[in-house]
Parts: sequence; structure tokens; C-alpha cells
Amino acid sequence: MKNINQKAHLDFIEFPAKSIDHLLKMKSFYSTVFNWSYKDWGDDYSDTKDSGIGSGLNADPSHKSDHPLAVIYVDGIEVSKESVVSAGGKIIRDIFSFPGGRRFHFTDPTGNELAVWSDK
Repeated sequence: MKNINQKAHLDFIEFPAKSIDHLLKMKSFYSTVFNWSYKDWGDDYSDTKDSGIGSGLNADPSHKSDHPLAVIYVDGIEVSKESVVSAGGKIIRDIFSFPGGRRFHFTDPTGNELAVWSDK
């Protein structure tokens, strides 16, 4: 199945934090070094638009990755999920809602973890 999304581009990278304390240290570091400002989404997630592509700091154990996570924006999340599976990818976290939209995590055929999100 070919992905028919009109938009599909990397627009976000998410950095895992081992704890809320680590998230606070990371936020302080990037704010000091690069002058990035963050918006908090509860205690365990912050993001910034100041970093070029958007970036987030994630300490939520229910959906954080073990490694930095590239996130791809698409217009049609269900079609993208079907395309990932059809092309040999593996869904490792099914579609879930978060403030701003929905996303899922997958691994490509070589084991790289990525996420796909949409606000539609």
C-alpha cells in the first residue's frame, strides 16, 4: 500500500529523560546553552519551537522512547500506520492521543524507532 499523505515530513525530535529531575536539568541546560524557551505540558513533558524543528523532553514512562525519537508529521495517521505495516515496519505503540493530536510509534525493518503524528 502506498502512503498517500500530502504532507509527510520530519518536524520534531523528542529526547527521553530518565526522570522529572533529569527533564528539569535538560531544560535548564538547553535554555542556558542555546537560549531555548520551553512550554510545559504537565510535570513530565516540555517542548520548544526555538530549536529549528520542534523538540521535546519526555519523562513520561508510559510513552517515552529509550533513545532520541524522530517524529514525522502526516495528514492521515491511519493511512500512514497501514503503510508502515505494509512496508514491513512493526507498530510498537498503537495510535494514542496527546495534547495537540494523535501519534503512534513504530520500528522500521532494521529496528530504528520513529513516531508518526497528526493533528487531524
